[in-house]
Amino acid sequence: MLFAEAKDYFNPALIEQFREGDRVTDLSAFENGGQLPGSYLVDIYLNDERVDSREIRFLTSADKGLQPCLGPDELAKYGIRIAHFANMSSEGDSCSALSAIPDASAQYIFNAQRLNLSVPQAAVIPRVRGYVPPDQWDEGINAALLNYSFSGIADLANHHGDSSDSQYLNLRPGLNMGAWRIRNYTTLSRRSGADDKWNTIYNYAQRSIIPLKSQLTLGESLSPSDVFDSVPYRGAQVSSDDDMLPESLRGYAPVVRGIARSTNAQITIRQNGYIIYQATLPAGPFEITDLFPGGGSGDLYVTVKESDGSEQHSLVPFASLPVLLREGRLRFSLTGGQYRPSQNSVEKSTFGQGSAIFGLGNGMTLYGGVQSATHYRSLAAGLGQNLGPLGAFSFDLTQSWGQPKYADFAQGQSLRIRYSKSMVETGTHLAIAGYRYSTAGFYHLVDVLQTYRDNPNAAPDSRKRHRAELTLSQNIGTERGYLTAGAINESYWGGGRKTASWNLGYSNSWDSISYSFNYTSSRITALDGTQGVYYRNSNEYNRVLSMNISISLHRWLNNTYASYSLSSSKSRDSVNTIGLSGAALQDNSLNWNVSQGHAAGGQGSSGSASVNYRDTYAEVNGGYSYGTGQRSINYGIQGTVVAHANGVTAGLPVGETAGLVKAPGAAGVGVNNQNGVKTDYRGYTLVPNLMPYRPNDLTLNTETLKDNVELQQSSRTVIPTRGALVRADYRVQIGQRVFMTLTRADGRAVPFGATVVSETDPDAGGSIVGEAGQVYLAGLQNKGVLRVQWGKGAAHQCRVHYRLKDEKNNADIQSINSSCR
Repeated sequence: MLFAEAKDYFNPALIEQFREGDRVTDLSAFENGGQLPGSYLVDIYLNDERVDSREIRFLTSADKGLQPCLGPDELAKYGIRIAHFANMSSEGDSCSALSAIPDASAQYIFNAQRLNLSVPQAAVIPRVRGYVPPDQWDEGINAALLNYSFSGIADLANHHGDSSDSQYLNLRPGLNMGAWRIRNYTTLSRRSGADDKWNTIYNYAQRSIIPLKSQLTLGESLSPSDVFDSVPYRGAQVSSDDDMLPESLRGYAPVVRGIARSTNAQITIRQNGYIIYQATLPAGPFEITDLFPGGGSGDLYVTVKESDGSEQHSLVPFASLPVLLREGRLRFSLTGGQYRPSQNSVEKSTFGQGSAIFGLGNGMTLYGGVQSATHYRSLAAGLGQNLGPLGAFSFDLTQSWGQPKYADFAQGQSLRIRYSKSMVETGTHLAIAGYRYSTAGFYHLVDVLQTYRDNPNAAPDSRKRHRAELTLSQNIGTERGYLTAGAINESYWGGGRKTASWNLGYSNSWDSISYSFNYTSSRITALDGTQGVYYRNSNEYNRVLSMNISISLHRWLNNTYASYSLSSSKSRDSVNTIGLSGAALQDNSLNWNVSQGHAAGGQGSSGSASVNYRDTYAEVNGGYSYGTGQRSINYGIQGTVVAHANGVTAGLPVGETAGLVKAPGAAGVGVNNQNGVKTDYRGYTLVPNLMPYRPNDLTLNTETLKDNVELQQSSRTVIPTRGALVRADYRVQIGQRVFMTLTRADGRAVPFGATVVSETDPDAGGSIVGEAGQVYLAGLQNKGVLRVQWGKGAAHQCRVHYRLKDEKNNADIQSINSSCR
């Protein structure tokens, strides 16, 4: 039996009503879903993995349709081994010939704006999953930023019969210049009858050091706390930034090793019943080093399926612990400068600190560090180990030598042990986030430096003697709920201070009802003053039992919930509270809550009402509450103001890393998955909390577009560095929508399939003429010139000079007849 293949072809003469001799409209560009050559914004996929998103120039190929113009440097950036193929580019030609690679191809899917590059695996450098090349990281634009938060409380009446008020202002200005991030954090506290109190929390300049996968910080900040307790400093620091690594190399996961007995063997790795890794392997030994952390722990079940159908099975024990690193990974930190105390009376002593954590083989991690100051030295060393079925643990010992002011020289040790274990089969997770014991002579760096002040007796001895912490979680089942428990016990040297707390919780849901029960117990004995704050000695013991129920009222009121809570404690008899809460407006940007409570034992009633609104320019909130002997009003506003090359934009609080949407003229357009985020009257807005060093999709909600606004693309992908403000540009067409019937000078309709573009903005995209010369056009100005083309040469093109009704924001679609000459 013989088979024949041929390209689909539709004869345009069948739909062409008007001919010019033997010539008909040239529709070859549209055969098999093709499009006209030009520049298009596309997502680029290499072997089904997205590697870039940008505008690409496409050229027409006689047999393959539109083909991308990609230079050799661009292909190399995507991981293609261009050096192995000498015929990929010729001198003077900026476009590489992808066909020089055997079996390689490029396919442009116009409807999805996606370019698929298919290249044999042998011609591609292996990519770590989740890896984003540093040359795609965007340092963002130069900008001045101001994050602010203001809140206040006005006491209308209190127990003393008078009124008072207080305010708090939080200012976090910053400046982005290239790769540098300059930041300040200043607060103002104000209270009736007291002086205003300004505080500067920090000032620093920071930038990424990409080759070292780290951050350089100059100024005031905090040292890391993975080996030593964190220390506030004024100076310089270089420390690893794990966010620069792919997700598959963060955290801890074991290396999976084995041997494939045949070519194209398939390896499948499962954890907790889910496939977390799958790939094909060549014959021979293999190492899998880029597993994604499984969100906790659970043994890895490895299956290698050979080409003949036979299978190998193995089990790799796995348990996760924060101090464990992957094999070959190094996390480090170097800090030097002055100790930065919170009180001016404390000396600003010079100190230095260094720490390192390194992942060895066989599930082992070594870590340690050193601290040194004028009156203090310490050394720390530790070991982390994956114990497989028995869990995972880490153990470290710190030796200190210190000379407190007006006290004897002291030395001591601090021992810390951490352990974790998950039992997936029973849904149990157990974590002992350590037991720590410090001898009487052990001092932390801050403990010693705090004594060097004008009055050393003002700093009571509050050094911890021991701390034990236990957390336990148990998933009882889909219908039985979730159980949690925890306990903390601490004691201190000097003053007899002790603290202890226990908690037990249970939560579940049924239909549209969720409920929980919680019990906490705490005891604080002989509180000592720390950080210059004094407390009276006491023996406080308190127990709290609470129950909470929330019911969704979506059957009657959308986005509305009713709640009931009951709490009982030693300090206050049982309190019953009922409430109603919900969200309103199209994007749920308005949240509200009302509640009413009653306390037993004659303690009276209480109530509150609050509202929170996220707007284009800021987030505002307000509320009213009352209780026995008191009434008060609270209020607040928070947001961000940014000055950049395109003007000044105000928006919601943006956090550390943010995006700037630039869609000139498209006012009031929402951003998907961002409540309350809309473009301002100029078409700009701030998108908060982007992930650094990761692709972030910023998609505009086309349902919020005005009738006279069209977007050529609604989604952009940005990859910001830490602290960057990245700009996402959207091409916007603003104007009227028109059904236009085009006729040529001889009265005949413009041919079917002709393309129509704006003479003044040909890159804005074109439209295709339908039957009887009709074409739909959007974003037209009140007057202008259109270029129409249906073939090659001047004989097959004409121009339209049009004039529309002068109506602003016209929601209707006009229908006009125009002559094309």
